[in-house]
Amino acid sequence: MLFFPNQQELDCINDEGKILGKIKFNGAEDKHNFCLDNDAIVLSDSEKAKIEERLAGLDSGKYDIPMQDDD
Repeated sequence: MLFFPNQQELDCINDEGKILGKIKFNGAEDKHNFCLDNDAIVLSDSEKAKIEERLAGLDSGKYDIPMQDDD
C-alpha cells in the first residue's frame, strides 16, 4: 500500500497501482477519515489494516501529510 500526498490529502494506492480512495482531515471532528473513490471498490483485509494503521498514525502525530506549495 502506498500513501501518496495530493494537496492536503493522501491517495491510497494498492499494490497494483490503483487508487482506492483518499485520506482527508476532518477539522470538525479533528481526525482523519478514509473515503473510497468508488463505492464498488472492495478492500482486502490487508488493505483495511494498512489504512487503519495510517489513520491512527496521522491522528496520533506519528505521520503527517506534507503540505504542497503551489508557488
